[in-house]
Amino acid sequence: MILVVLDTNVIVSGLLSETGKPARVLDLALDGRFQLAYDDRILGEYEDVLAQPKLRLRPSRVQAILAYLELAGMQVVATPLPAKGFPDPDDLPFAEVFISANADALVTGNLRHFAPLTEKGAAIFTPDTFLEHFFPEG
Repeated sequence: MILVVLDTNVIVSGLLSETGKPARVLDLALDGRFQLAYDDRILGEYEDVLAQPKLRLRPSRVQAILAYLELAGMQVVATPLPAKGFPDPDDLPFAEVFISANADALVTGNLRHFAPLTEKGAAIFTPDTFLEHFFPEG
């Protein structure tokens, strides 16, 4: 089973537009085609961001999706990484879970936020490149 860390922006984009690549990534997660790696900080960020009124997402749908991702996913105890090179400290939990879980991919809409990992050849993908690499059948 492919183990993946999803940045919050992928989930938000997937819920806001049902036709884009982030929506396809989210659908694959919800279909059990890969397993999500997370920790409590990541779940907390998902909950906080998805609850923002400006997104106008149905709370019942958000809760159902988060409950499924938590149930079907793999909770990880992450080892801290140095913050050097990460432009946004809020991205550190995603990088730490990715490394600690030895995940196959971290999917984000902000590759530059994970420059310390991409510079070392880590498997950091946009939704588009993730789909091309792991699910080329479409």
